[in-house]
Amino acid sequence: MSKIAIVGTGAMGSVYAGLLASAGNEVWAVDTWAEHIDAIRRNGLRVEGASGDRVAHPHATTDAAEAGQCDLVVIATKARDVVEAATAAKPLVGADTVVLTIQNGLGSAERIAGALGDGRGVAVGIVGGFGASIPEPGHVRHEGWEMLHMGQLDGPVTPELETVASVWSDAGFRVSTYDDIELMVWEKFLCNVCYSGTCAVTGLTIGEVIEDPHAWRIASGCATEAWEVGRALGVPLAIEDPVDYVRRFGSTIPHARPSMLLDVLAGRLSEIDVINGAVPEQAARAGLRAPFNEVVTALVRQRESRLLPA
Repeated sequence: MSKIAIVGTGAMGSVYAGLLASAGNEVWAVDTWAEHIDAIRRNGLRVEGASGDRVAHPHATTDAAEAGQCDLVVIATKARDVVEAATAAKPLVGADTVVLTIQNGLGSAERIAGALGDGRGVAVGIVGGFGASIPEPGHVRHEGWEMLHMGQLDGPVTPELETVASVWSDAGFRVSTYDDIELMVWEKFLCNVCYSGTCAVTGLTIGEVIEDPHAWRIASGCATEAWEVGRALGVPLAIEDPVDYVRRFGSTIPHARPSMLLDVLAGRLSEIDVINGAVPEQAARAGLRAPFNEVVTALVRQRESRLLPA
């Protein structure tokens, strides 16, 4: 049994907390969403969907210090919140604690490592094919259960990370470890870029985007630009046909709505800056342009501008 803190129990973090707790680990769900935490305390955490239907009973708190030091700390917040989350998670982190960050987009792991300080190494997780959402506090659903890749931010996979991978595998996750985690980040990034902004702008599910020729032109254009940028920057992508790659990925979760769409529908700020918005920034480094992503990013930011203080 491992002692695990999941910092950020939105949809994906709740899936992690529920399934890891069901496997017999001591899990602490840590979040600032008091209503969700209170529901887990009262009734447990219901996890339904591709993994079945169960009620798990992780510990739940809004104060990370309550949990104490853990074997594994998973930072599962939105990318915009990672520095704040890492700072709040410091009471959970001991000398032998493995810190694993799982976010969409680019750059979160570096920001977390900086926030933790003291040269602490950070492990990076990439997940895909879950399609998770929270119907109500204390209840999470996921449409798929496809993959979890892990690697160190700097350097090859360590024995400690292999032990962490085994903990997740024992809980039913499909886990692989990689020495070149940057490559895995970019392969997932292509899928995020394809569907996140397009779904947020159109309101369509992933499957509906694939089937709609107008939406698919936008989505596949976004993915192709990201692929071109990655190749230009020297990322060793083995993908020869990015459109086929993202289509096959999306076909595994046709009913899913990306978290960016859920954010837009809920009136929350999204992760547009580290997903579609990151492509033009990376393109500039390579002397390229990314017009599909520029337009999609601008449309999402326009909607979000109403949420920002004047």
